[in-house]
Amino acid sequence: MYSFNTRIRYSELNHQNGTLPCSSIINYFQDCSTFQSEDLNRGIAYLQANHRVWLLNGWQLQLVKPIKLGDIVNVGTWPYDFKGFYGYRNFIIKDCDNNVLAVANSIWVHLDTQTGRPTKIPEDIGYTIEPPYPMEYVDRKVDAPEDSIPQPAFQVKKSNIDSYNHVNNGQYIKMAEEFLPDNFLVQAMRVEYKAQAVLDDFIVPFVSKKENCYTIVLANECNKPFATVEFTGQLIN
Repeated sequence: MYSFNTRIRYSELNHQNGTLPCSSIINYFQDCSTFQSEDLNRGIAYLQANHRVWLLNGWQLQLVKPIKLGDIVNVGTWPYDFKGFYGYRNFIIKDCDNNVLAVANSIWVHLDTQTGRPTKIPEDIGYTIEPPYPMEYVDRKVDAPEDSIPQPAFQVKKSNIDSYNHVNNGQYIKMAEEFLPDNFLVQAMRVEYKAQAVLDDFIVPFVSKKENCYTIVLANECNKPFATVEFTGQLIN
């Protein structure tokens, strides 16, 4: 497992309930896998030189315990399988006593940037495969409820864009969090990515609530989803 130590910052919190939101957790996970790739010389420069990119297909996040301001944590990641053009990677956050605070599964697609098509992962990909984390793995497909209510559209800004000139996967989660109640404590999250939004695109949110679950579809102006985000949790006092 590749890992790094850090401390939870005030600027990363959900200030309504004082915990680390899913979008910030995902940023830590993205940073961790990026650090590993850079240290293995399989990072951004390597991918660009070889006309390759890893596109995220989906997240499954489980929050075991709320992560709070000042917590000293260890963020870790490891790939557990490569099949065809798919890569599978686990992530984990532990406290200083080695207790698990959050764990995630992710699915990635290896893409040829010249053709725009998925391409087979080479045998010399450079990563060491480790056993998958013992969690319940759910379907990567996140269904959009038929009773979703449309919300006002908004436009993609420069701050949403990453080095590949499309909306960063963590930004979709941050956008979706805007539609959660202030006192909603997330315990699990799933995300399915379907298309890439770029600068100046308009995003139309559709929101559905069923018991302890909120589903937010972030779609284009033709109602085709860019991403579907599902939050499961509970209201707190």
